[in-house]
Amino acid sequence: MLVATCHCGDVEVRIPRRPRSLTDCNCSICRRYGTRWAYFKAADVKVTAKRGATASYAWGDKSLRFVRCKRCGCVTHWEPVRRGPGARMGVNTRNIDPSQLGQVRVRLLDGASTWKFLT
Repeated sequence: MLVATCHCGDVEVRIPRRPRSLTDCNCSICRRYGTRWAYFKAADVKVTAKRGATASYAWGDKSLRFVRCKRCGCVTHWEPVRRGPGARMGVNTRNIDPSQLGQVRVRLLDGASTWKFLT
């Protein structure tokens, strides 16, 4: 199990294992957030936060929301607005100590225009 935390520690995200790959997306929101995503089944991710510690932002078709810590501002994960069977979540691995991640393949996603992986 790996643990991602925001800078101040008010939000914690637990994932079951090291990710097989990471996604570095250049879409307008991911570029601004500076994220590097790992994807997991929503049922396998455990988010713990102090009461009132998070804020979220949804845009476009509002099918997912980006969650951040209200105090330190770190984006911790995204989650589906409507969670159904097989739903997945994105965990911002920039909040995990790199020594815990080890060598993981990073794929570049052109979310700015083609929505295709470049590597």
